[in-house]
Amino acid sequence: QVQLVESGGGLVQAGGSLRLSCAASGRTFSTYIMGWFRQPPGKEREFVAAIRWSGPLTYYANSVKDRFTISRDNAKDTVYLQMNSLKPEDTAVYYCAAGLNPVVQNYDLYDYWGQGTQVTVSS
Repeated sequence: QVQLVESGGGLVQAGGSLRLSCAASGRTFSTYIMGWFRQPPGKEREFVAAIRWSGPLTYYANSVKDRFTISRDNAKDTVYLQMNSLKPEDTAVYYCAAGLNPVVQNYDLYDYWGQGTQVTVSS
């Protein structure tokens, strides 16, 4: 049974930092792309960042570039999202996802999803 389990969300003041984790289990993800998406209150889910389990390639939404960093620990089957300089507009439920399609920004193309973790940034 495939599982993606996010953790690390919480309440933080603007300008602060959080690190989200996504622990993957249940299959071999070596060929997968791992993505982070978020869904702000009352809005659609949007792409945040993505990384391949192998190789150096990473992808970021313009809105988080230079503030967020996606990384992975292959030995732990865990993907991270380091979020710095957080803004109130970063408030959302953050989801981890796994998929094979190279169009990393399209959430419809991901196969597996976590349950989400809430991030709230106060002004």
